[in-house]
Amino acid sequence: MTVRTVYPSRAKGRVAGPPSKSYTHRAIVAAFLSAHRFSVEHPLDSDDTRATATAVGRLGVAVSRSRERWTFHPRRRPRLGRPIEVDCGESGTTLRFVTVLAALGARRVRFLGSGRLGSRPMAPLLNALRALGAEVRAEPTGFPFILRGPIHGGRVRLDASESSQFASALLLALPTRAEDSRILLDGEIVSEPYVEATLATLRRLRVHVTRRGREFRIAGGQAIHGNRFRVPGDASSAAYLWVAGAIAGGPVTVTGVSPEWPQADRKVLELLRQAGGEVRESAQSVTVRTGSPCPFSMDFTSCPDLYPLAGVLAATLPGRSRLRGAAHVVHKESNRRTETARLARAFGARVEVVASGLVIEGRGPPRAVDLRTLADHRLVMSAAVGALAATGPSRIGVAESVRKSFPGFWTALRDLGTEVSGP
Repeated sequence: MTVRTVYPSRAKGRVAGPPSKSYTHRAIVAAFLSAHRFSVEHPLDSDDTRATATAVGRLGVAVSRSRERWTFHPRRRPRLGRPIEVDCGESGTTLRFVTVLAALGARRVRFLGSGRLGSRPMAPLLNALRALGAEVRAEPTGFPFILRGPIHGGRVRLDASESSQFASALLLALPTRAEDSRILLDGEIVSEPYVEATLATLRRLRVHVTRRGREFRIAGGQAIHGNRFRVPGDASSAAYLWVAGAIAGGPVTVTGVSPEWPQADRKVLELLRQAGGEVRESAQSVTVRTGSPCPFSMDFTSCPDLYPLAGVLAATLPGRSRLRGAAHVVHKESNRRTETARLARAFGARVEVVASGLVIEGRGPPRAVDLRTLADHRLVMSAAVGALAATGPSRIGVAESVRKSFPGFWTALRDLGTEVSGP
């Protein structure tokens, strides 16, 4: 376990945004579905994306990796026999996406994972796959489970109130079935911009899906066009750097995060404007600096990954800020509602847990913190950003957890001139 010491310091400079984790996952799925040589250019090399690449390799593609390109080559798919085992690590996206890919074939596949993966919601997706012809056999706890296809196209209803990844997984795979399909979403649609990201990926690959409100119509018999996909920059990772600019001086400029591609966490710019930060956008970059800090109120249902970061931002602001919605954050790598409240309190804020979410009242400069046992990557990065505005040095761990989504996080902080010690 590695611990970093983060010292109060000004964040200032210009850095390139890392590749998007969400789009890297989607590009890997496209590579598998293409059934021909396919290159994912400018991929994010993280624990989660490697889990997806390794998983599709288990299902029947060869994967070769270099720094700027991951190439996927079709090979003979595994013959029927004993179940293939696919270990998804701690990646919920890997589990949801690859489960649907496995359901396209007739081989039994056993899904495994670690951490809290087994407690993350899967029932709506597995029920949809059963309706499309898959067999699913699960342990009494629901995980691990064994699945066997092949599924066919058809009409399914899908509860969208716990994860958008169920819909995205089906939207990516069902166009390759011979039959036409329709997906109807029930309940509150959470993390909806991620569905838009999936549709944007399909459009780039010339796969046609028609959306009318909660209904998606998918023509069967479609193929992935092209042999490459270039991953755009990541608003989710850039969010930590932009918030650093807002609470630790700035200006911080992040390049390469284009508004052309739908990204849920680009909403952080709206959040920062509400919180009094100065935000300047162009086609190629976004610059953030400290402005006139003030409390905010925002619903995070569409962008749940911002929840811990917003909680830390609120702890640095005068007055009562409100984090609303995003009930599904309790099912992430940790219970992020409880952990966000704990994090804000550690920085000295007063926190009230209410039915709608959290009310966080900043009470002066954040205190220095000793949070060496944090394991959730988004809590670790949020804590490190908050520590830049603290009254003294803070100790933050587990530092290596950032490999899950933003492996270059600590380097990026140092590139902005902040003082971070540790290996």
